[in-house]
Amino acid sequence: MRLLAVSLVFGALLLPAQQAKRQYDLYAHFDTSMGEIVAELYRDTSPRTVDNFVALVEGKKATYNRSADKVARPFYNGLTFHRVIKGFMIQTGEVKPGLPCGIPDLRDEIDTSRTFAEAGALAMANTGKPNTASCQIFITVSPQKPLDGKYTVFGHVISGQDVANQIAEVPVKGDRPVTPVIIRKVTIERRPK
Repeated sequence: MRLLAVSLVFGALLLPAQQAKRQYDLYAHFDTSMGEIVAELYRDTSPRTVDNFVALVEGKKATYNRSADKVARPFYNGLTFHRVIKGFMIQTGEVKPGLPCGIPDLRDEIDTSRTFAEAGALAMANTGKPNTASCQIFITVSPQKPLDGKYTVFGHVISGQDVANQIAEVPVKGDRPVTPVIIRKVTIERRPK
């Protein structure tokens, strides 16, 4: 009986810690001027990248604004898909041409199970060198296997791929849309596992 009582007390002490560790499935909802895109986030294979993205979405990291002042605000809200390449991808996260977002570069979290084998990969853009991603992200609109091992894939579109495909078809000058495609708001949904 005494052993049972000790076990119950010990179990009660562990319960709050277990609740604190409760995991969630995370989803990003992109409300754009052309429709909604929803992506599942891969926190299991890219935890630092997902945590960085979520902090940016929720305004928990200070970043540069258009005036190059550092402010904490929901980062992607009001930005555009500034780089669109038909048949390839759509990219966002640029506040102003030539202005970095103002947060440190991330270490890559490249996992061989997360690939560009299908359209809808959500990945971190970089400068072409390892460990240089920070806040720019892109969504592929076709399979892009040659990108495997070069970019951190931290999510995948689960609905709204047709919206991403339509954005990739807008008229561009260079690779910038002639008519801006605006991200009205990005929100994070947490679903208990």
